[in-house]
Amino acid sequence: MFFIEDLWQMLFVRGFQDTTRLLSESFIRTISESMANSSCGVSELELCRNDTAALHFKLVAIASILTSGAMGIAIPLFGRQSRFLKTDGNLFVAAKAFAAGVILATAFVHMLPDGSKALSDPCLPEFPWSKFPFSGFFAMMASLLTLLVDFVGTQYYERKRGMIRSKEEANRVGSITDSGLESGIVPAGDLNVKVFGEEDGGAMHIVGMHAHAAHHRHSHPQGKQACDGHVTGHDHGHGHGHAHGHVHSHGLDGDDDESGVRHVVVSQILELGIVSHSVIIGLSLGVSHSPCTIRPLIAALSFHQFFEGFALGGCISQAQFNTLSTSLMAVFFAITTPLGISIGAAVASTYNPDSTGALVAEGILDSLSAGILVYMALVDLIAADFLSKRMSCNFRLQIVSYCTLFLGAGLMSSLALWA
Repeated sequence: MFFIEDLWQMLFVRGFQDTTRLLSESFIRTISESMANSSCGVSELELCRNDTAALHFKLVAIASILTSGAMGIAIPLFGRQSRFLKTDGNLFVAAKAFAAGVILATAFVHMLPDGSKALSDPCLPEFPWSKFPFSGFFAMMASLLTLLVDFVGTQYYERKRGMIRSKEEANRVGSITDSGLESGIVPAGDLNVKVFGEEDGGAMHIVGMHAHAAHHRHSHPQGKQACDGHVTGHDHGHGHGHAHGHVHSHGLDGDDDESGVRHVVVSQILELGIVSHSVIIGLSLGVSHSPCTIRPLIAALSFHQFFEGFALGGCISQAQFNTLSTSLMAVFFAITTPLGISIGAAVASTYNPDSTGALVAEGILDSLSAGILVYMALVDLIAADFLSKRMSCNFRLQIVSYCTLFLGAGLMSSLALWA
């Protein structure tokens, strides 16, 4: 009996000691890991920290970035009034190619690496952030959602403009009918005679259909003639003594309306992608306490905003918004990064950029912005212009546009050395 009690006490004490030792080791390991994680953001605070100097540099950054962004977006908007930067000129096409390269480099070189870096930061828990490439996944989903929004938005604006055009056409036809009745012209349907073009059995032979087909044959030449003026319409006068109520203008008004709708959708989605990234970079600069970090970012982000503003301004100028909408979009872009810097400076004392919430939010927003801009640059800017008939028919424009495309991508990529 005493032997069993002694054995039980010994086993219990040993088990308690083993459990205590395991718990203490686990606790020490947890503390050491948390200390290691907490050191991930200390380097910037320990090196070159000066709150007063940092605040002065933040004020300089706000003024510089605001000015450069406003200048970048204003050049295409005001330049479209001159003959050099008209939206239908070759110089504007080359400038737009430069802007497309800037946007593509912004997505691939700036946003996507920043998002990947934030979502793989050692301050984040190992699960699930280090188990799956979330940055690429979010970028892919953003591209697919942008495609959906692009499609739905285009359909919406096309139907809206189609309804407006139908109402205008109905009003115009109604006014013509009323004027005809007032002038004493009796509709042909009220007379028991065969109208010109009417066949037996009441079938109507529409002359306008043959004219429409002939117009297509004349307006769509093949080969080299297709490049002569891009649209070579041949107007043939018909000596018929009757008037057709249907006037067809193919390839001009319809294409202009469709391209106008596309530019409206593209400019709005593009601004969404650029603005979301501008908030992040402004907030990151605003919460910094290190003049050594802020000083090189001032010049880099100023050029960054100038190029992005130029790209966005080109799309807005092609969309041909009214003055109020154009001004709102331009001002909203110009003030986004300075506003982010101001918010960051205001919360710098309490905001921890290395916290889990801040890193996850930054990584997701950067990845989503990258996906949006990749889609917009490749599909709506580069492919839309470089695969157009205008580009294929002008070899000199091809060379200049490709050079400006690579130049814009290269210059924007080089800014990654500082920002």
